[in-house]
Formats: sequence, C-alpha cells, structure tokens
Amino acid sequence: MALRRAVLSHVRLPLQTLTLNGSKQLLWTLRFMSSHDDHINKEEVIERVLSVVKSFPKVDPAQVTPEVHFQKDLGLDSLDNVEIVMALEEEFKLEIPDKEADKIDSCHLAVEYISNHPMAS
Repeated sequence: MALRRAVLSHVRLPLQTLTLNGSKQLLWTLRFMSSHDDHINKEEVIERVLSVVKSFPKVDPAQVTPEVHFQKDLGLDSLDNVEIVMALEEEFKLEIPDKEADKIDSCHLAVEYISNHPMAS
C-alpha cells in the first residue's frame, strides 16, 4: 500500500477537452511528475563545487580545478575537509551521510556524488 501511494503521488492525470468532428471528447493524458523535477546537470555541479571550494578561506582559488585533492593539492586538513563537505551540503540543499562524506576528499569525488544524488538542487 505504501509503494502504491508513493507511485501515485508522482503521477498526475490531467483532463483535457479535445474537439473532434464538432463533438467534445475528454482526453486523458498521462504525465509523470517528480517531486524534484529540477535536477541539475553535471556542468552546473562542477561550476558550483569549484565555487564553494574557491570561496573556502584557506584555499588559493587559482589552484582549484575539477581534479584537485583537498589535502594533497590544497594542503587542507581533515577538519577543513569536513567544513567543505558541509558547505557543499548547504549549497546543494542535501544531506550527505557521514560514511559518504568521509570519502569525499576531492572536487572530482564531490562532483560525482552530487551529480548522482537525486535530491541535489
């Protein structure tokens, strides 16, 4: 029952009137809608992740690239890494579980995680 309710909450059946040969007919159109239709593309994710990392106080913006590693390339420590992930959560309005957040140690991994997350906006 819960699965049925979840599926039906994303399906809309709007009625439209269609006139054929002078008589009006009701036309059912099936349109799938998601509660989150505005998923962002990867290019936008890259741009926004780089912007967040560049705005971090301890980072030289000139060193930030899509492949940069937070600790090896930017000299950040693990606390800085946590702060960047928190800033990314805020930027993309999502919550990254601790297990996953611990794995995000580069712009590349942040972009991959966020672009694959269904609720990122």
